Amino acid sequence: MQADCAIAWADGHGRRPVRNGASGPGEARSAAAGSQSHRVMYVGRHAMAHYAQDDIAQEVPVALEYNGISHATLLATPCDLEDLAYGFSYTEGIIRSAADIYGVEVVDAPDGLIIQVTIASACLNQLKLRRRALAGRTGCGLCGIESLDEVRRDLLPLSPRPGRVSRQAVSRAIALLRDSQPLHQATGATHAAGWADASGQILYVREDVGRHNALDKLIGHLLRNAIPAGEGIAAISSRASFEMVQKAAAMGMGAIVAVSAPTSYAVQVATELNVMLAGFARDNRFNLYAHPEFLSNDGGLR
Repeated sequence: MQADCAIAWADGHGRRPVRNGASGPGEARSAAAGSQSHRVMYVGRHAMAHYAQDDIAQEVPVALEYNGISHATLLATPCDLEDLAYGFSYTEGIIRSAADIYGVEVVDAPDGLIIQVTIASACLNQLKLRRRALAGRTGCGLCGIESLDEVRRDLLPLSPRPGRVSRQAVSRAIALLRDSQPLHQATGATHAAGWADASGQILYVREDVGRHNALDKLIGHLLRNAIPAGEGIAAISSRASFEMVQKAAAMGMGAIVAVSAPTSYAVQVATELNVMLAGFARDNRFNLYAHPEFLSNDGGLR
């Protein structure tokens, strides 16, 4: 069962209509594979209670197996799972490139889904080093880590960006991300990670109930299609945690813009890895927490 997020309806009860969110050239994203219709009671202050159909984001256990070895179980939205397999494998340090994955198959299981990933034998050692037995929770990216040494990967600082990031591009990316989340518009329950070019034009978006999963799906898409990640902007709908910064840096993303706040560890890691980190990005405003020198002075900053 491998699905892309496809179209769902919304009945207008406190939500914007669902649209085909353009996540990239020729890539129309929508919502139904990631949601399911459910009968709910609507209760208003001045209106009679009534029943209607509502769309709810799907959240299912998704287990990852590598060469038959059970490695991790995540709670995820069951779409773009091949992207998730590639992104998770890469940001966890299990594979070195997309070429290390020989095949991905998603199969149904009684209690969820299993992503069966076939990897190069040379990667099995890395698999054992990063081995987890985690029952993942939505929003938790480190469940199951057994020691403090495993928390942070040994990543080299990114090379300085070839060009600075404009303030207009940052604001544009966040504004376009907001309008490129059909699953969130239908359900109100998901996060998104988007990739924008240097002008702030959003090219690709992935959604999931888990913010880490959404970013892994985006990274997996870039990895599978050999899309360079060094000169664009990663826009995320969530807070910027340490692991979100680490995942982005592992992919070579030199600029991360979050709708919400960063954590102190995220700021520390972004500073050390040469990643520009912005938070509270909304309404053409944002705060810069790491490497403000990567932002161009096109807005008359003083």
